Amino acid sequence: MGTATKPAPKRAGKNALAQRVRDVLASLEQLSTQRDLDNLARFGITATKPIGVSMGNLQKLAQRLGLSHELAAALWATGVYEARMLTAFVEEVGRVTSAQMDRWCRDFDNWGICDTLCFKLFDRTPHAWAKVAEWSGRRAEFEKRAAFALLASLALHDKRAADARFVAGLRLVEAAATDERNFVKKGVNWALRSIGRRNRALRTPALAVARRLAESQDATARWIGKDALREFKRLW
Repeated sequence: MGTATKPAPKRAGKNALAQRVRDVLASLEQLSTQRDLDNLARFGITATKPIGVSMGNLQKLAQRLGLSHELAAALWATGVYEARMLTAFVEEVGRVTSAQMDRWCRDFDNWGICDTLCFKLFDRTPHAWAKVAEWSGRRAEFEKRAAFALLASLALHDKRAADARFVAGLRLVEAAATDERNFVKKGVNWALRSIGRRNRALRTPALAVARRLAESQDATARWIGKDALREFKRLW
């Protein structure tokens, strides 16, 4: 008698991953509420394939799922907003590549996914600083925002970074300060404020940039500078 043909391990693995993705999407549907779906629009998040799940429930689900590079990639490929949000919590930081960051960044279509990936995942990768400089020159609104969301995240989380890196970041802030697009200018402002709050040594250069911007002839730059100055005044 012939022996039964066993499925190839690779195919079996793909089938298992596909089933796991279906299970995750089913869990997201179970967790969805109309209120959470409505909140996306209320917060200015224009996701193309939203389900409507709160951040708290996303994080609880991510804890149950654990870390998996393969699952993160498969969830991202669904295009579903909440599935992509999960990748910030289930991706294995050490397996994130520079090319992957670029691909995902090009997919950013709202501030929620942009900021969450930068604040929870990208800033912990060894590619983060290179991406700040690279993405600051991007044209697409959320790709450019990602540069400054990432810079703001590094100011909070990268405890070992030299002050010189943030001084260089301030030059990027100043260069982008006339971009009037809402999500870019708010990202630039966030980065400026975060650098100024990082430590005493960075207060002086951040304050100098804020003052120059506040006196600019450009309305967007003035808004960024004045808003940062108001925060610095409250802090110091």
